[in-house]
Amino acid sequence: MHVHPDDPSLAVDTSPDAPPEGERWSTWDGATHGPTPRPDWVITDLGAVEQDLGVLKTGKEADVHVVRRWVPDGTDHPARDCLMAAKRFRSAERRLFHRDAGYLEGRRVRRSREMRAMARRTEFGRELISGQWAYAEFEALIALTRLGLPVPYPVQQDGSEMLMEFIGSDGVAAPRLAAARPEPSALPGLFEQARETLTRLAAEGWAHGDLSAYNILLHEGRLVFIDWPQIVDIIGNPQGFDFLHRDTHNLCSWFASKGLDVDEDGFFGDLVAAATSRW
Repeated sequence: MHVHPDDPSLAVDTSPDAPPEGERWSTWDGATHGPTPRPDWVITDLGAVEQDLGVLKTGKEADVHVVRRWVPDGTDHPARDCLMAAKRFRSAERRLFHRDAGYLEGRRVRRSREMRAMARRTEFGRELISGQWAYAEFEALIALTRLGLPVPYPVQQDGSEMLMEFIGSDGVAAPRLAAARPEPSALPGLFEQARETLTRLAAEGWAHGDLSAYNILLHEGRLVFIDWPQIVDIIGNPQGFDFLHRDTHNLCSWFASKGLDVDEDGFFGDLVAAATSRW
């Protein structure tokens, strides 16, 4: 996707309380913020404004938009500008968590009423599940960022919207690995990046839970792993090793389809060893 931050056709709100530019004031104030130290590109000025530049990705559980945040000229601070990916989780009546039962095993809420509502998929229970997905992904990205793993930096979460780092250059989003065409000579290095990431993740006791070439981005020769709401506790979830095996199979199958000789069984064995090393 190529976004155009200066497109004059984008509508501007002219109501008295509207910002001087853009669609809304910065949503930074009042949101839950990502880990510190923050990257220099994160704009925290309360006088900043934001504008939605369009849909980047649609999904069953959430849509991802591109949001521009900038500080208008004429303020007390130097003009700055950044793009972010805004992941907006669907409301209970519009979302479809087709896999949630298995992923939610090993997660707990304190109140038995909430547990019963989630198990029965009542409207209240579906709202609870929705909140768990949004909260789980933001918290996962914070933890993975602190570990130094290649994930988008989580800027903030406010209700059902999570803002995170836009992976791309000059308004052009990085392609998913499934859509990329890396040179054959680059495949061994890319696979080693993936191996290191999954091994470090397993050593922390986690599996992605839904890994494939569709939720890995390739940006300037670097893999960036996205879509973490279903992150799995390998030990705490009864199906944890099944999820880990599926992640391994999906990843190895993609690289094998491109002609790289990979040892899937050996790789999975290494991940199991990493996951159980803390027992």
